[in-house]
Amino acid sequence: MDLAIVGAGPCGIGVGAAARKAGVSAVLFDKGPLCSSLVGYPPFTTFFSTSEKLEIEGLPFVTQQNSPTRREALTYYRGVTRFFDLSVRQYETVEAIERGPGRGSGGFRLRTRRRTGAETIWQARAVVVVTGGFDAPNLLGVPGEDLPKVSHFYREAHPYWDQDVVVVGGRNSAVEASLELFRVGARVTLVHFGHDLDDGVKPWLLPDIRNRIKDGEVRARWRTRVVEILPDSVLLRDEDGGSIEAIPNDWVLALTGWKPDHQLLLSAGVPVDPKTGVPEHDPETMETPVPGLFIAGVLAAGYDANRIFIENGRFHGGTIIGRLRPGMAQGSETAQG
Repeated sequence: MDLAIVGAGPCGIGVGAAARKAGVSAVLFDKGPLCSSLVGYPPFTTFFSTSEKLEIEGLPFVTQQNSPTRREALTYYRGVTRFFDLSVRQYETVEAIERGPGRGSGGFRLRTRRRTGAETIWQARAVVVVTGGFDAPNLLGVPGEDLPKVSHFYREAHPYWDQDVVVVGGRNSAVEASLELFRVGARVTLVHFGHDLDDGVKPWLLPDIRNRIKDGEVRARWRTRVVEILPDSVLLRDEDGGSIEAIPNDWVLALTGWKPDHQLLLSAGVPVDPKTGVPEHDPETMETPVPGLFIAGVLAAGYDANRIFIENGRFHGGTIIGRLRPGMAQGSETAQG
């Protein structure tokens, strides 16, 4: 094949669609299903972006409202994949990327593993890694974080009815979860190390959450950190005074963000800035110091996932294909099982 695309989220699909339009053969690989990060969103999620800002290669994204729901987005990206007839290898993990001699046919070898355990070696002239920024949660790093009552995921509120829930975080996910939990009858305490909610919280959420906090319907602990999680309580530390408070608790939702997994890039010889988490690359072409190996999407933002998202990451495919297309004739899929 001409191009192996590691990651089949919206930005990976964008790279595949751009390749297809340019006559560049490509295969997408993903360790999970198509758009696995969106699959993990709460079922009733509505996107902040309007539908036209999520479109791939000009294919219209028609929705009932200006901003699409999770269900509409998944339907759209399945449709994009079908429209461009993309070859997608779902549930096939790329375990290694090895550089071959020179940029040409067989420039890279990819070792993949399916859920059955079967391994395959693929040959590709170039590779794009577009694995997103949500491989692992930012852990609290406190005793008790491994208790069954603790989760770094939030799906829906119903299981927490009539329960004491601590929500850790100050961004959109923590705010939305707190509001939904309150409305189903959970007793919610929002814990955040900052003085206030983070910048970037959706503007239509702010009046709601501020009124809930003002009325005491959602308890807020600002400048506060979780220091220990116990089976029936949580210990909180006031960052200003240093005092410790124990509150009764049934569940902890640590919605403190996620970080990318850089192991695949590092093993392929791509340096990653330890402070920013940004893989070394040319922002004009998205190519890394390893010739023929590119990055795309949220992965290029490192630990600052708010800098690149679908709205701007969807254009990386055109940039990369523009770099690759000169001198790249259409190839074919090559695999050795």
